[in-house]
Amino acid sequence: MRWLLLFFALLALPASAEVRDPHRHFFMSHLGDLKEELAEARGAGKLGMMIMFEMDECPFCARMKSTVLNQARVQDYYRQHFKLFAVDVKGDAPLIDLAGNDTTEKAFALAQRARATPVFIFYDLDGNALTRFTGATQTPEEFLQLGRYVVEGAYRQMPFNVYKRQGGAR
Repeated sequence: MRWLLLFFALLALPASAEVRDPHRHFFMSHLGDLKEELAEARGAGKLGMMIMFEMDECPFCARMKSTVLNQARVQDYYRQHFKLFAVDVKGDAPLIDLAGNDTTEKAFALAQRARATPVFIFYDLDGNALTRFTGATQTPEEFLQLGRYVVEGAYRQMPFNVYKRQGGAR
């Protein structure tokens, strides 16, 4: 009888979410030309670009990658709507910014006021910042809600915390 109860208890557990490497399935590789990436986003029918400003030593960045950005449903939703890149706030790698100017990752992050990490900034197809989220989300569902907040244009009417409190789109 005990085995039968254990069997039914295991059947009642939710199936685990599909987990994939965020470096291969969330972030897109880029050659350092963000202006060109915006042009490609336009051609691909994306709404814009989302950049995660991060640094290697950031525990919140690591947590986002290991618990949120590694979720297949998060990766699929965000890739459907945005070009997705990571920028190292301490990086010296050369970069062409959204206006076509030569810079470095570190200088671009500073110009975007990305001081704490992680910072997620969403840009429209003209390179204008739409909204930003600083810090790590608590769950993959909250990060999906952040994506819907931008996709639906709710950022024009209210801050994200109000959108979340009102239930946002589920």
